[in-house]
Amino acid sequence: MDEKYPDQGAEHDDQIPGPGQQNGERAAVSFPPTGDDRVDEAVAGLSRLPGRPADEHVAALEEVHGRLRDILGELSDDAAKGTGQP
Repeated sequence: MDEKYPDQGAEHDDQIPGPGQQNGERAAVSFPPTGDDRVDEAVAGLSRLPGRPADEHVAALEEVHGRLRDILGELSDDAAKGTGQP
């Protein structure tokens, strides 16, 4: 835990794989709901990271980032139109 930010990571400490766990034994990663199904679906893509080689992480992270950027763009467009719809 970080002394400067003591609460950071506290919620998910049980999901961090221990040193003796093998790739197939890693704890499942879950994320709290955000309230927007599109965001939840995009963030769920991060669950593919545990157990994957590090060189595959970049592609997965870029995909999730791209989807989140698209969602933010849609929200921005909706706000500009005055619809306010998520």
